[in-house]
Amino acid sequence: MTNTTPIRPKLTIRLCGPRGFCAGVDRAIQIVVLALKGYGAPVYVRHEIVHNRYVVEGLEAKGAIFVEELDEIPEEHRAQPVVFSAHGVPKSVPADARARNLFYLDATCPLVSKVHKQAMRHQRLGRHVVLIGHAGHPEVIGTMGQLAEGTVSLIETVEDAAAYAPADPDNLGYVTQTTLSVDDTEGVIAKLKERFPNLADPAADSICYATTNRQEAVKQAAPGCDLFLIVGAPNSSNSKRLVEVALKAGAKQSLLVQRASEIDWDAIGTIGTLGLSAGASAPEVIVNEIIEAFRERYDTTVELAEFSVENEHFLVNRELRSIELTHDDMAWVNG
Repeated sequence: MTNTTPIRPKLTIRLCGPRGFCAGVDRAIQIVVLALKGYGAPVYVRHEIVHNRYVVEGLEAKGAIFVEELDEIPEEHRAQPVVFSAHGVPKSVPADARARNLFYLDATCPLVSKVHKQAMRHQRLGRHVVLIGHAGHPEVIGTMGQLAEGTVSLIETVEDAAAYAPADPDNLGYVTQTTLSVDDTEGVIAKLKERFPNLADPAADSICYATTNRQEAVKQAAPGCDLFLIVGAPNSSNSKRLVEVALKAGAKQSLLVQRASEIDWDAIGTIGTLGLSAGASAPEVIVNEIIEAFRERYDTTVELAEFSVENEHFLVNRELRSIELTHDDMAWVNG
């Protein structure tokens, strides 16, 4: 009897480590889950808690309601918690919450809060603040919103840095968005320092450890990859940077996908080595889903391409620490 089972092509998956949730994202999601457990639904969240639709929809299913502005919260629900997203908010937002007598929980990543403090330190020392980042990103809006209007300038590219004309070139200090490309940002800083030798550094590196680690892991895994998939959302800055890093480091092609269902199998072509990583707001359960989708089509071997091991953990808000968080509470994202 002839065996008609098709022979599946061999595929090696280089699975990057670290990948997926960073400590700040994990903390932000925990804050919403704990608020729902402790205070009951609804819990309001201003802006997407993190840039991932799977996470947002999962929290909505548990009773979270996402709003863009605080005036969207109905009068009858103003005793319920409202959570500020991990990206950080301008100072005007908590001031507005207090004026409305709202109970709010700030889920701003501690590393983003550190950038806020660094920017305010520059200002206290009399420097004009140069923020390197992407216009319109919530983190940039939040950081600029810590400072008085006219005291901070946004620089996005080397070209912006070359054209920048500050009022006092000898009295500048810079900070950066936490989720930028390390290599691209170095180029912008180099151009600024070339033009303004007295430019003051922040007290500590602004690009967060998780962004750096994920980019370095992708750099190491990318050479020789026929395809590199990054799990992440189109509005996730750190995820989009990983796609760029993979291509620059030698992957033949690199794509951003949110779910396995988005993969165009016909367009992939013949591949023997696949790189796989996930942005800092992408849950591990989707990484597992994508690996299983490839296993259905390929004779798959998974190799861990580990750059470093992350052990960081950020405490949730004091108001939530007495509420028990179980493994089951987070299994929907952690797999």
